[in-house]
This record gives sequence, structure tokens and C-alpha cells, in this order.
Amino acid sequence: MKLYYFALSGHAHRAHLFLSLIGADHELINLDLANGEHKKPPFLALNPFGQVPVLDDDGVIVSDSVAIMVYAAKKLGKTEWLPEDATNAAHIQRWLSVAAGQIAYGPCAARLVTVFGAKFNPDEVIARAHAILTLLDAELANKDWLVTERATVADIALYSYIVQAPEGNVDISSYHNIDKWLRRIEALPGFVPFTQTPAGLRASA
Repeated sequence: MKLYYFALSGHAHRAHLFLSLIGADHELINLDLANGEHKKPPFLALNPFGQVPVLDDDGVIVSDSVAIMVYAAKKLGKTEWLPEDATNAAHIQRWLSVAAGQIAYGPCAARLVTVFGAKFNPDEVIARAHAILTLLDAELANKDWLVTERATVADIALYSYIVQAPEGNVDISSYHNIDKWLRRIEALPGFVPFTQTPAGLRASA
């Protein structure tokens, strides 16, 4: 497997982290996004959207970080990470939708402002971030993981942008259940950290 990757992308980290956690043999292909490599014909042939990550599994091309996680779990039979029974599958999908919705338009968007200069309203996206973090912290009050008794794709889908939320000026220090959950993920065999930048609250840490 080849994973087309950019170290500062939370979506790319999400895919890389999951592949590492499930022991999927993969090669990282780092793209030079600063010079627009993701918008040039060779990469656009893989993903017309011009976005990372993209997985090339011996000619099978999968774009989108969540799709990559689902593909890898299905191909390698990792049902512990992606349960197939109706109830847990539905709960997993709920959190994957949160990753693509409230997380993307909250902590992810806040980080895009400080790290990449995105033109979002900082107050608005920071408020969205705290709204979903408050809900998530309550969800984790009486359990270690979001869906089952162990980590699943749901947990990994949310991790990257939450752990680096301070880079977007989102203070996560008061979310104690989230903090313990982040530490549990970081203790998993195969964990790989998300590259930090000196942005937002990290600049003064």
C-alpha cells in the first residue's frame, strides 16, 4: 500500500495512524503541497479533488481518510476496529459523520485558520469546536471508548483534529474525559503522533 500524505494534514494523519494501528504495511509518499503538487496532473489522476490522503493498494485507488480506514479494515478483516453487527455499525457511522461534520467545521476549521490562513471566522469555528468537545467529553464520562469496549475507527477518526485543537486556539485543558481518551489512544501499539506546529495556543506553550 502507498499512502499519499502531507504531515500537517489531520486527514492524512488519521489515515496513517489507522494503517499503523492495524499493522497494515504501507509506504508514505509525501506530497509538496506548498508547491501545489496535489493540484498537478499526476496526482489529480489519482484524486480529481486534489486532496490528501489517497491510498494506492496495488492499483486500487481510495481517496478520503474515512474511506481509507473503512477499506483497510474491510480488506484486512479487522472487524474489531470496524464492527459489522447492525447496532455497532450504526454507532460507528454516527461518529464518522461527526468527524466529517462537527469536527471538520469546528476544531479542524479553527486549525486551518492559524496553520494555513483559511478565511473562516475564528470566533465562529472556535465556538463550534467547544460545542462538539463538550458533547464528546460528556459521552466519555462513563466509558473508555466511543462505541465498543476497545478502540474503533470512530475513535481514530476524531483523534487528530482534537489533539491538535490548541493549534487553532481551542483550549482543551478543561475536557478531562477527552484528555484521558487521547492518552489511551496514544498508548495503543502502533501509535504514530501527529506533527505539531507552533500555532495558536501552541505558540505560547
